[in-house]
Amino acid sequence: MKKQFIFSLVVIFFSSCISQKKLSNQRKVSKVIGEARTYIGTPYKWGGNDKRGIDCSGLLVRSFESIGMKIPRTTSQQIDIGKKVSLKKSKEGDLVFFAFGKSRRKVTHVGILSNVYGQKDIDFIHASSSRGVIETQLIKDYYLKRIRQVKRIF
Repeated sequence: MKKQFIFSLVVIFFSSCISQKKLSNQRKVSKVIGEARTYIGTPYKWGGNDKRGIDCSGLLVRSFESIGMKIPRTTSQQIDIGKKVSLKKSKEGDLVFFAFGKSRRKVTHVGILSNVYGQKDIDFIHASSSRGVIETQLIKDYYLKRIRQVKRIF
């Protein structure tokens, strides 16, 4: 009887530790996405990193700073962090990398997944060179054709 009670306490303790870590990561993701949303409407500025003007990789640097996490400054460096995941298994907080321009292989743009309702309904936040920081649907031919990688940081 006493052994069962102790075993139950140990199970409860460890399960609460595991769920606390999950909650902690969920909170981090929410905070990063929330910070990215505060930049919506900010004009695009190549190399910019504040509310007067910001580029796509700068937006992510600022967003991750909100949780005390330092990530590389450029898109070509940011693609080297995290774990590669498929778009089908993507979650909120994952980074999505694109190749725009003449070279379809060179990654030139990045955004953060902000809402994942299923495989066909995904939103992301990014700094568009023509529209500034926006939150838009990822599942459009324009973006889907240009996705090169999805990376999980958390």
